[in-house]
Amino acid sequence: MVVCGDDGLAHRLAAELRGVYREQVTLVVPPTGGRVHQPVVGRARAASAALRDIVTAAVSRGGNGDHGDPGRELEATEPTEDVLAEAGVDRASALALVYDDDETNIRAALTARRLNPGLRLVLRLYNRRLGQHIEELLDQSAALATGGGRATGPDGGEGSTTVLSDAATAAPALAATALVGTSKVVETDGLLLRAVERDPPRPGQVTPPGLGTLALLSATSNDPAGADGSEDSGEQGPQLLPDAAAVEAATGRGTVTLEQVSYSGPPLPAARAGVPPFGELFSRRLRWSLAGLAACVVALAVALMVVTGEHPLHATYVTLLDLFAINEPALDQDRGPQILQLLSGFVGLLLLPVLLAAVLEALGTFRTASTLRKPPRGLGGHVVLLGLGKIGTRVLTQLREMDIPVVCVEADPEARGMATARRLRVPVVLGDVTQEGVLEAAKIHRAHSLLALTSVDTTNLEAVLYARSVRSRLRVVLRLYDDDFATAVYRTLRAAHPDALTRSRSVTHLAAPSFAGAMMGRQILGAIPVERRVLLFAAIEVAGHPQLEGRTVGEAFRAGAWRVLALEVSDGEQGEGTDRGADRGAVSGAGGEGAGSGESRLLWDLPDTYVLRGRDRVVLAATRRGLAELLGRRTRQAANGR
Repeated sequence: MVVCGDDGLAHRLAAELRGVYREQVTLVVPPTGGRVHQPVVGRARAASAALRDIVTAAVSRGGNGDHGDPGRELEATEPTEDVLAEAGVDRASALALVYDDDETNIRAALTARRLNPGLRLVLRLYNRRLGQHIEELLDQSAALATGGGRATGPDGGEGSTTVLSDAATAAPALAATALVGTSKVVETDGLLLRAVERDPPRPGQVTPPGLGTLALLSATSNDPAGADGSEDSGEQGPQLLPDAAAVEAATGRGTVTLEQVSYSGPPLPAARAGVPPFGELFSRRLRWSLAGLAACVVALAVALMVVTGEHPLHATYVTLLDLFAINEPALDQDRGPQILQLLSGFVGLLLLPVLLAAVLEALGTFRTASTLRKPPRGLGGHVVLLGLGKIGTRVLTQLREMDIPVVCVEADPEARGMATARRLRVPVVLGDVTQEGVLEAAKIHRAHSLLALTSVDTTNLEAVLYARSVRSRLRVVLRLYDDDFATAVYRTLRAAHPDALTRSRSVTHLAAPSFAGAMMGRQILGAIPVERRVLLFAAIEVAGHPQLEGRTVGEAFRAGAWRVLALEVSDGEQGEGTDRGADRGAVSGAGGEGAGSGESRLLWDLPDTYVLRGRDRVVLAATRRGLAELLGRRTRQAANGR
């Protein structure tokens, strides 16, 4: 396999493929002098080398000879055709292009598809709409290169194209951490899966039902000096995908349970649902003033009609003339019309400033439509988001889709996410977060949580420490790259503020498993962090997997490796076969809402007696090593003598 990139994601992805899937990897990176964020890449390189050494030592002790050569590393400024050829793309099974620039990835993907039509391509693109078109284009190119058939790679797998975004992969987990009662989410075609951390049950307490227990949290999760689920924490660390016996035997340990929540898109905020279109131009106070003046005009017209006995339309006309002071004085009329004329003139005087205010507010609304909003007075319970780069923009969009109030802080007025903030009408504070007064302008003292998502670890840490000094119980989420640094910061903050929630997240740590799974030829729906480990959600075909095909859901479950969660079916499939229709009918009410006629949907909470067949497509939760074992790539290679 070949991995090409210019930042930490490339090194972490190479380490994932070598250490978890035991693949031969050729890593293509820029020369030392031209690399971006050299300290970060250096740490990733060190982590990759350390992980490779650990795996090599483990293989040597176990006597397993299927590890093979860990691969090599090439240095090149750009992934040109000569560089890709030297990396062995024409003989490779998969190629990952994870450069930070979309154009570089697209140009290299077009070249690689021409060199090897059967190559499995994985691209990192920020533009999702462009990614869909590129994916279709490259797949069509592969089909035409083989005369309309499906191209196959050296490992027997079909050539395909998968477009992923590290920002989109990590955004749901980062955004969900800021929500009340939600720690981790995965989106699957209109459904929102929520992984909820539950405290150890008390005696006699009834646990709410869910779609299954995904993990047992580490025994030290509530201990400030705990290991927080590090890989070397042993039996005290988190236990992913435990069986029923392990769940019953675990005492004093929290659990991570999967729940299903329907998601139908971003509704209008409740406070603005009944406001007419002109309500966007005028404030509520001005609308009430206009409504009051209109009521006065109606009352004066009715009173004139009663006093003079004139027709309602004529009485209204005369009242408006008096209101705008263009009627003749009622000198020769009775006292009643004279009094009404004076009242109409007084109301007309009140109308002038109201009309002037309406004009000024309308002009101000048009002027501020293209400018940044400031945090309104009295704002509270909101999320303060630091950084509007790629990650921050995705998280901002995710939060606004959930109608969560957000205040952004950004130092660069030309940042990538500024246009998104204007479009979503999100308040933005321009300034360096490390300077005094910037977080105060974002109402940090009344905020619910803080998301520090800038690209500089020390900036995120400084902002969190200052925010905690202002409000000690503030919920904080840090974006930190270095794992050792993140673990040390996490333990210290948890020890200093035991009653507040602290989480550290690494974007490359969350994104690398999804990219690696796509390179192995499976659709990764998302990744959920469990302390310092990751649980993957993948959609795969049952055919070709002896661990699944012909087995019941209960027999296919392997503790600590994988668990079948859902079955994808279409409406026309439910009546196929007597036994098969009965099995599907038993789970038809468990999920899959919102599917139309002939559309596929997911059936959740499958019975353990349901038999998986080759044509089934299932959604499963798996650990990284479990997914690698389920793919069985090394087993096939060993059988072929490779």
